[in-house]
Amino acid sequence: MIIEVKKLEKEFGTLRAVNNISFNVKEGEIFGLLGPNGAGKTTTVKMLTTLVKPTKGTATVAGYDIIKDSNNVRKSIGIVFQDPSLDDELTGRENLEFHAILYNIGKKERKKRIQEAFKLVELEDKADVLVKNYSGGMKRRLEIGRGLLHEPKVLFLDEPTVGLDPQTRRHIWDYIQKLSKEKKVTLILTTHYIEEADYLCNRVAFIDHGKIVALDTPKVLKDKLGGDVVSLQINSGIERLKSEFRKKKYVKTISNRDGFLELTVDEGEKKIPEIMATAQKLGIEVSSVNLHKPSLEDVYIYYTGKTIRDEGGEGWKGMMRSRMRQR
Repeated sequence: MIIEVKKLEKEFGTLRAVNNISFNVKEGEIFGLLGPNGAGKTTTVKMLTTLVKPTKGTATVAGYDIIKDSNNVRKSIGIVFQDPSLDDELTGRENLEFHAILYNIGKKERKKRIQEAFKLVELEDKADVLVKNYSGGMKRRLEIGRGLLHEPKVLFLDEPTVGLDPQTRRHIWDYIQKLSKEKKVTLILTTHYIEEADYLCNRVAFIDHGKIVALDTPKVLKDKLGGDVVSLQINSGIERLKSEFRKKKYVKTISNRDGFLELTVDEGEKKIPEIMATAQKLGIEVSSVNLHKPSLEDVYIYYTGKTIRDEGGEGWKGMMRSRMRQR
């Protein structure tokens, strides 16, 4: 294992931001930490990258203890921060030059690696352009290339696509997959985008209030929920309808958010007439109904009882609206 975390905790005064978490990451894996802002993802990354000392617990990165051997940890990792960290008044090449000098990379080797970095992130024609003239997506790609200059064993990506438009976000995903395959580097990704974690990650850890509530491959997590998800949009009477469905043996799980009632059932298409009849019997109007296979968002709701909410994030309600438009 290239990363081993054992009972890690971090407290800020009376706030326990990370609460007794343990997990391992395999070499070459894309491992996701998924949860809303404030869940403890970034604090976990800060501890693993030696930026913050843990209150309790231990962890090793690339075989080095994050407390006892922090210098070697730093030499073994790269970081792409959530907030922009490039110098806008320098060119792309100058930004990479400065980073390479900090890592004591010799001039000849430095030139070679910088050329390779620009090629990897497809910015060769922008190398000598001032960064302030880069688009948001180009800046993120440059930051990823910079993070690889010193050939780290592990690259941490903290919310790498936050604030980007959907098309640019998808392009960044492609670069992340590309560097994983070509560079064989282990990637630790924090995100609040459900689709991002599902698309990129070999395994995902759901974090809620500083705790890991579920950890496995996206497929296994979704398969554990099983069946189909029937989503009903209801204006009123949702609690009465929930109470009635709790009596039905075919209903495996029930949750509600933002005027939607979600039921996990087997053979959902066959159950919809009965579900609608139950609502009609109680005099409850159903504005719309949608049937889909469980998503990672459904799994997160199952384990935490709530959605992954974040301004700018693709939450459950937004996805439901999108699905309704497609019908």
